[in-house]
Amino acid sequence: MDAVGGFGVEDLRLVLLIGAAVLLLSVVAVRISTRSGLPSLLLYLLIGVGLGEMGLGIQFEDGRLTQALGYVALVVILSEGGLTTSWRHIRPSVAPAAILSTVGVLVSVAVIGVAAHWLLRLGWPSAFLVGAILSSTDAAAVFSVLRAVPLPRRLTGMLEAESGLNDAPVVLLVTALTAVVDGTAHASPLVLALEAVLELAAGTVVGLGVGWLGTRLLRRYADTSSGLFSIGVLAVPALAYAAATFVHGSGFIAVYVSALVLGNSGLPHKAATRGFATAMGWLAQIGLFVLLGLLASPDELLGWAMPALLLGLVLLLVARPLSVLASVSAFRLTLREQAFLSWAGLRGAVPVVLATVPATEGATELSWLFDLVFMLVVIYTIVQGPTLPWVARRLGVIDEGATMDLQVESTPLERMNADVVQVDIGADSRMSGVEVYELRLPKGANVALVLRDGRSFVPDRATVLRRGDSIMVVTPSALREQTEERLHAVSSQGRLAGWLRPGERPPRPRTVRERGRDRRDTSLE
Repeated sequence: MDAVGGFGVEDLRLVLLIGAAVLLLSVVAVRISTRSGLPSLLLYLLIGVGLGEMGLGIQFEDGRLTQALGYVALVVILSEGGLTTSWRHIRPSVAPAAILSTVGVLVSVAVIGVAAHWLLRLGWPSAFLVGAILSSTDAAAVFSVLRAVPLPRRLTGMLEAESGLNDAPVVLLVTALTAVVDGTAHASPLVLALEAVLELAAGTVVGLGVGWLGTRLLRRYADTSSGLFSIGVLAVPALAYAAATFVHGSGFIAVYVSALVLGNSGLPHKAATRGFATAMGWLAQIGLFVLLGLLASPDELLGWAMPALLLGLVLLLVARPLSVLASVSAFRLTLREQAFLSWAGLRGAVPVVLATVPATEGATELSWLFDLVFMLVVIYTIVQGPTLPWVARRLGVIDEGATMDLQVESTPLERMNADVVQVDIGADSRMSGVEVYELRLPKGANVALVLRDGRSFVPDRATVLRRGDSIMVVTPSALREQTEERLHAVSSQGRLAGWLRPGERPPRPRTVRERGRDRRDTSLE
């Protein structure tokens, strides 16, 4: 290979050195994130900034390449989200999430647009473009939080579905408003809205079709190795994106829908496939956030700190709550649940990637948007991410009996159609004090392991569960839903669950003084 004027072995050595170091730093960043409460995406951004012009001095100014690679990363992240999302869990939440991803987005765009018009002194098209860029929640940020906070299924499903669905309408809206700003749009707003609806519908149909065809094809060749099979599974959403864009449909909605179909079709090698998708999702997140940090110029960012802070306050305290109120009030969510949904509207890589669109499409007068959005995402990631578990507890939306999937790499489990779930017994869970046999799990489901104070053991029927325990339950796949319902019931009602009416609390245990008084009353009789 002629290395003159091109990429050679010497360049490869440097790329591998920096790339491997970044990946190792990213692994360490996850541990730092867990201990400090800072979201890992923020640490990845800082790694990118450290590699850039103010750190190691790597010069990178290619916004178009960033946008293209950002879209690739979003395809992988949405694929992971769809593959690891349970349709049974999110099905009741799809309708409110769809409204939140459309009507809620429009409300958010309107509110932020008005604020940007007055705060930044922008024309209305440019102001609403800012609102559109900031209106999308980030799938990577939301999915990472949901893994750490035990929420009721309704809230979890709504956040999962919203973060998977709202990228598509926001991308269409940003593209349309960019065309208005740079003067290339010739259609009326009504025609643009109709085109957006058609693109979303086409993307959904393509996603369903490609997901169904991919499922049939993969089933036919399921006897291949689990690693190769996993590559095939992840190729299907990528194919859906390409197919949808060729027919002028929404590629992002096609990705999420096709991955959702695949993830809930009962394909073999489930644990290996999910593990591979999760690894690729992490790799996409690391690459995307480091790339965005590399593109940023720290000396220019600081000048946008105050506008970002003010606009972010409007987004967090006005736009997001109003969008939630307008979208989900009809679905009987409590004010506490709506307040949590408002606080959980995390922004991440998606708005930063979309902030590169205006400049790459010809609206070069808005090239400063990247710096504004970057600063806003950094500031409010620090504010929202670490406080989400605390906010959930203060609002009382924590579900102490929530179950989580355990990814067990075991072919026999698949052959036996068995699932493994984990339950953490929290401080308010009434499962504490219950003996294992009193759980009365469906026949065939068993508590296989208890983790207590860092030590694991196999329980017997008389083992008393305690607060802080983590229990591993093995259940036949057909009884998974019944098992989870039973665990939820015991967590909320205790050992009397099933004999109490819905919502009824078990009687408070009598104190020693009360039992003594009862004996005296009996003796007087």
